[in-house]
Amino acid sequence: MKNDTICALATAPGGALGIIRISGPEAFSIVSSICSVKCECAEPNTIRYTHIVSPASTESGKPQTIDEVMVSVFHAPRSYTGEDSVEISCHGSRYILNKVLELLVAGGCRMARPGEYTMRAYLNGKMDLSQAEAVADLIASNNRASHQMAMSQLRGHFSSELAKLREQLLKLTSLLELELDFSDHEDLEFADRNQLVELTINIDKHITRLAHSFQTGQVIKQGVPVAIVGKTNVGKSTLLNRLIHEERAIVSDIHGTTRDTIEDTIDIQGVAFRFIDTAGIRQTTDTIEQMGIEKTYQMIEKARIVLWIIDQEPSENEFKEMIHRTNDKSLIIIINKIDKTNNSSTFANIHLNTPDYPVIKISAKWGQGLDELERAIYQAAELPALSDSDIIVTNARHYDALVRAHESLERVLEGMGAVIVDGQWEMLNPSLSGDLLAEDLRLAIDQLGEITGSQITPNEVLGNIFTHFCVGK
Repeated sequence: MKNDTICALATAPGGALGIIRISGPEAFSIVSSICSVKCECAEPNTIRYTHIVSPASTESGKPQTIDEVMVSVFHAPRSYTGEDSVEISCHGSRYILNKVLELLVAGGCRMARPGEYTMRAYLNGKMDLSQAEAVADLIASNNRASHQMAMSQLRGHFSSELAKLREQLLKLTSLLELELDFSDHEDLEFADRNQLVELTINIDKHITRLAHSFQTGQVIKQGVPVAIVGKTNVGKSTLLNRLIHEERAIVSDIHGTTRDTIEDTIDIQGVAFRFIDTAGIRQTTDTIEQMGIEKTYQMIEKARIVLWIIDQEPSENEFKEMIHRTNDKSLIIIINKIDKTNNSSTFANIHLNTPDYPVIKISAKWGQGLDELERAIYQAAELPALSDSDIIVTNARHYDALVRAHESLERVLEGMGAVIVDGQWEMLNPSLSGDLLAEDLRLAIDQLGEITGSQITPNEVLGNIFTHFCVGK
């Protein structure tokens, strides 16, 4: 790979401008062969105006000017990939971009594979593996919270935290292994077991906290799932359309119009919320509608927040059933159609039957009460307030490595006879020798190293990670 020079379009085709990236040992000579800029002699990190020219054609016998371009030159190692790199800014014509790529390939370039530029940056030490994966998250971010998490990881906050944990574990391991060199002296201990237990517990707490943040990270990354439920014709589809400012769902006076789920996402205070309009709940003999209602119950199971829309007083059994189905969810009760009736006595039992749940009055048709509803939805998500330095795990691979590191440290604690009694750690008789404890500590170090790539990562794992990147990045 390091002997290849690669090229790819780094911008979406069809825009006013297009950027082509070239990286590798022959980047300068190949680009210089199709324009008047001598990249080898250009000052690093400079931009030059030039023309891209194709060789003489057989028809005219003269070279053809393809485009007027700007050429940015980056000398190794001060480039994104850590290699000699060039970026050509062309006009966005598909013909122009394809022609320039043809000339580069004819000059000795190879078309880049997905994620290959970022893979080279990782292999050349420009970033660790977790930072490289943050590049893909940054590109995919579609709200303030997901962008904030990706930037924090890209800046190395997660990597720094892991480096500190690994350094502490390595120190403990070194002391245990030093004892093995003096195994003839049975009473000699370089690592105080009580201190070792205390340090292991503290490190494990950090790892557990990071692992627990994965659930929050997934919610922010994929959007908080919100199910809109209720009887037929209470205004579920009207509310969805009003929230997303688009006629996404069919609105009709006919009962049972919505027979499948309809989803869309909106941004509330910088967080993505994924709203799911569901089939109206009622007794019906229609087989298709029954399937839709069953899917409604499935969506309630998957949702983090449930919006229960009503336009008349529910029965006590309906109260009990909805509270039972949303027992582990955040439930918001919405009284709709206040433009038709705003009589509080009509809903006298709402607070009596559901004292612990917020009740919001709205008119989905006219947009009344939606600001209050959005605030209630955001509060119901119970997301932590994020700062630029907060570390939230968003990657399943990272989560898996943290869980395995936690299990390794649990074995270390068990081996030292540490158990939890009444919420406190106590020392019993240790059951494992220092060499076995050191082995489990080494495992934990390696498992944390898998996240940043400081531990040797198999090629197939790297391939799987970077294949999900877009071409040109």
